[in-house]
Amino acid sequence: MRTGSALLAATIGVTWAVVYLVTQVFVSPPLGVGTTVAAGAVVSVLLVLGYPSALRGPRAATALRRWSRSRDGSESPGARHEGRGVERSRRRIVAGGRRMPLRSGLTADAARRTAELLRPLLGGDAVVITDRELNLAFVGPGVDHHTAGGPVRAAIVRSTIAKGRTVVSRRASSMGCDDPDCPLRSAVVVPLVVGARVVGTIGVFRTHDEPAPRDQVEDMASILSLHLELAEADRERKLASDARLDALRAQINPHFLFNILNTIASKSRTDPDEARQLLLRLSDFFRYAVRQEGQLAEFAQEYFFVRTYLSLEQARFGDRLRVRYDVDPQVLTAHVPVLVIQPLVENAVKHGLADKVEGGTVTLKARVDPLTRTTSIRVTDDGVGMTADVLDTLGAGGGADRGAEGEAGPRGGIGLRNISERLTTLFGERFTLDIQSTAGAGTVVEVRVPLR
Repeated sequence: MRTGSALLAATIGVTWAVVYLVTQVFVSPPLGVGTTVAAGAVVSVLLVLGYPSALRGPRAATALRRWSRSRDGSESPGARHEGRGVERSRRRIVAGGRRMPLRSGLTADAARRTAELLRPLLGGDAVVITDRELNLAFVGPGVDHHTAGGPVRAAIVRSTIAKGRTVVSRRASSMGCDDPDCPLRSAVVVPLVVGARVVGTIGVFRTHDEPAPRDQVEDMASILSLHLELAEADRERKLASDARLDALRAQINPHFLFNILNTIASKSRTDPDEARQLLLRLSDFFRYAVRQEGQLAEFAQEYFFVRTYLSLEQARFGDRLRVRYDVDPQVLTAHVPVLVIQPLVENAVKHGLADKVEGGTVTLKARVDPLTRTTSIRVTDDGVGMTADVLDTLGAGGGADRGAEGEAGPRGGIGLRNISERLTTLFGERFTLDIQSTAGAGTVVEVRVPLR
């Protein structure tokens, strides 16, 4: 509407300018003011009246419209009315499918809300949604014996589940309901399919012998099956992400724990207060690693976790490990994947600095870019670095060879691959994991994720 109004206003303005030039500039002597105003007003009125066709253009044809034609190719009024009815019905079905509660999975609550939504859309007196064994929801006449949560009673529904295809009943005797007082007389039952598996059915029942339109019920069943496939994919993706997170938790190096406990034991003789502080930090470290729920957490929580880890490592390495933090305060409230920063920092300490006699510095830098709406996390060390061959192996997803102590390959290849797979699960292609390293000069690992 705003674009059309602006176009109309601009056209009228140009028209008045043309009228003025024609009547006042190009002719000699100039015409009277009244003539100029009258000409401009007439042209403006014509433009306004002709705006729907001349400026806005013809209306687009409806994509879902179906027309029935007679044998001579002409279009009958009755067929046109029927085509419009089908179009309206299909539009309602598509609109309903966009907000189907079954997107969350085939549960009793989602089935009930879906059945209530579909009952007026599909032209039936009753709607049932089942899994392979139970009526998850039943709305309409017959609810007294086709109870939600009860076993599937109608033979037509059981037949649909067994055959995996649509079954239509046009008389009460073929319904297979074991209640003689059941008011339902006809039905269309369509399977709900995920992949090649029949996971349930949707049935539309009527109290007379003419069943609901089969194509409409099948269209809706296809939409619901797609929603169920998406819900299952979401569950599988979440399970895979949770498994990778559990793997990262399990990967917390037991040698780190033993080394820190040895450090605490030695400090307990020379500096009991520091030993007690180290024990508290160690408990905080493992409490967060084990109890943190969900895939995302505020950066502030991950930042505290990393600082706790590095304080423990500094107690072990002493002056050989130096740490710098360069964190923008805006990052603190951004949500980042849990247990991603700490493994990167651990790699920098364990593989970058531990083998360097004089030690080195680990730098953690974090920024928020409001223009690209990304959170950038960079871990830098000035340790031993990596050769080009090792870097290529990591980039190709390698580094899975294990040493004598069960460690991952160079720079913790298993951990990096695990992190990359988790980020792919969470963000698809909307993240970057960049590794740059030079042998003898250090390594830079940068992660960019969408701002949450």
